[in-house]
Amino acid sequence: MSLLTITDLTLRIAGRTLLDHASLTIEPGRKIGLIGRNGAGKSTLLAAIAGDIAPDGGSITLSARATMGRVRQEAPSGSASLLDTVLASHEERARLLRTVEEETAPERLADAHERLLAIDAYSAPARASTILAGLGFSQEDQQKPVSDFSGGWRMRVALASALFLAPDLLILDEPTNHLDLEAALWLEDWLARFSGAVLIVSHDRALLDKAVDAIAHLDHRKLSLTPGGFERFVQIRTEQALQQNRAAQKVSEQREKMEAFVARFRAQATKARQAQARLKALARLPQIESVVEAAPTVFSFPDPGQLPPPMLRLNKVDLGYGKGDGQKTVLGNLNLRFDMEDRVALLGRNGQGKSTFAKLLAGQLAPLRGEMAANPKLRVGYFAQHQNEALVLEETPIDHMSRALPKATPPEVRAQLARFGLDAERAETSVGSLSGGEKARLLLALATREAPHLLILDEPTNHLDLDARDALIRALSDFEGAILLISHDSHLVEAVADRLWIADRGSVTPFDGDMQDYRRWLDERARQAQTEAGKASPSPGGTPAPSNAGARGNRKELTRRLAPLRREIRDYEARLEKLGKKCQLIEEKLADPALYQPSSGTGAEEIATLNSALNGLRNEQEEVELQWLEAQTRLETELG
Repeated sequence: MSLLTITDLTLRIAGRTLLDHASLTIEPGRKIGLIGRNGAGKSTLLAAIAGDIAPDGGSITLSARATMGRVRQEAPSGSASLLDTVLASHEERARLLRTVEEETAPERLADAHERLLAIDAYSAPARASTILAGLGFSQEDQQKPVSDFSGGWRMRVALASALFLAPDLLILDEPTNHLDLEAALWLEDWLARFSGAVLIVSHDRALLDKAVDAIAHLDHRKLSLTPGGFERFVQIRTEQALQQNRAAQKVSEQREKMEAFVARFRAQATKARQAQARLKALARLPQIESVVEAAPTVFSFPDPGQLPPPMLRLNKVDLGYGKGDGQKTVLGNLNLRFDMEDRVALLGRNGQGKSTFAKLLAGQLAPLRGEMAANPKLRVGYFAQHQNEALVLEETPIDHMSRALPKATPPEVRAQLARFGLDAERAETSVGSLSGGEKARLLLALATREAPHLLILDEPTNHLDLDARDALIRALSDFEGAILLISHDSHLVEAVADRLWIADRGSVTPFDGDMQDYRRWLDERARQAQTEAGKASPSPGGTPAPSNAGARGNRKELTRRLAPLRREIRDYEARLEKLGKKCQLIEEKLADPALYQPSSGTGAEEIATLNSALNGLRNEQEEVELQWLEAQTRLETELG
């Protein structure tokens, strides 16, 4: 039995066909991630499923009596509290409660009470509060009016309302864009436990790996369904492409042989019958097109050059806003240091001062107290999540970059834009006509225009598709400078950062552990908060979460005890990465034919020196790999 059936669907926008006779079936309880390049038509498809636009052909059928929920496009507003706003989104519950208050007929009252019990109406406030808490709203926040919050936080309320309804089919379009990492991790767990079906458009690889059981790929105006998460989708699609290319090559070879035979013997009477048979066989050969993948997205950061340590140091710094009696300290007593090789992810809930800390390092905010000492030659690049509001919509990327680099020549301006995939056509397009992902690329190009030693990225992936996110990860891996990353994308954090800092309770402190440890730390803190509040944490199904103080203590002690071993493993991994890059450089030199030409001036002794250095690096690699393996084995043994 299917919950949603899409049959031969055709959708067109402004004369452009986005879907052409596409089909998809979603069964009850199925969780599907919808992916595709920017502009492929994913959001348009969701709008058609929700009934906002009519199909140009085909049909979309939701099973009888099934309910469908989605996040409203407009953020909620008004004087109602957050909790009341979420509760009011369940229109049937609100109507039944009014009936109970106003109705006097015994039979109607009995029916209303029976239905309230059936929809679990009386536990609704607790369920709504749990969802709001998971999305980052404290108990105090939940009693405040919606009008007290900014647009991003109001969109969280809209998401909370959609989750609270727990429909048979939940439709979500980039739900993590307005979330911090903590709320995004909570949403992953919530969706994994949700009993209904989900169709979710997302570029968040971690979400697509942990919260869905199939991937629907919108490509070339068709929909194809692949079981498993995103990683499994990539594996299957790669293998399918290889098989298709092999089959196309085989058919092409057969075709060439037959055509050669026909061309050679067609005119000879003795071979005419065989030639005709070959012609008929040619007509029966299948048309198999080789898979030609779109050119991969490539980003590149300019080489900043080296700075001696310390690059930047904070000593007892207090940070905040205002002056005199109106001064407000956001972060206090910061004692931190940055060097060229540092790759730090700054974690913490929204409102804990992460962006304020980024502004301090970017030079946009001065310390209230304490000392911030930086190398006088330090260059900082800053990508801020709200910078796109400062873009001039009528101007082109070339206009923006020319203003930012007044001494650069036109080719240099275009080269900096090209580093982030803004080719000649896009570079000359008005910013107002660019997609969200293209605007993000422009902001990255602007942030790195002066080859920064320290690159600060505050939510850089909000509008980037999966290919662009992978390109950003590759570029950051090759970047020679320091990185401060603020992101809700846990895949990006795990791929880029080798150290974690936490903004929490008015300070920024290093965290001993990796993302897996951080997830456990968040779970532990959430259980502790629930215990202190005197209530357990219900899941979407209403089952209380267990609380075990002894187990918590054991986990905390285990995390503390294993922290040095985890640091040791990360150090080995960093050494292996550096050794690999050094080996690659020497191998590239030795692979250059020009090196062996007499005109190069390179002697046999220098070539021997390069080979000797390469052998030494490879021996060191083997030694470090053994040390890493031993440390990893010890860690796995400790974890049981």
